[in-house]
Amino acid sequence: MPLEAGLLEILACPACHAPLEERDEELICTGQGCGLAYPVRDGIPVLLVDEARRPA
Repeated sequence: MPLEAGLLEILACPACHAPLEERDEELICTGQGCGLAYPVRDGIPVLLVDEARRPA
């Protein structure tokens, strides 16, 4: 389920503060060198660094 456009505009990566981009069921950090992927569970972004997936 896509997030509301207004919500996505104000969310930022908690690790580096770069904007996030929605892909599938994740929010991907757009910051160079970061790239953490945060899960979206039941339409709610889980913006915890400990829950994020590291880039491959």
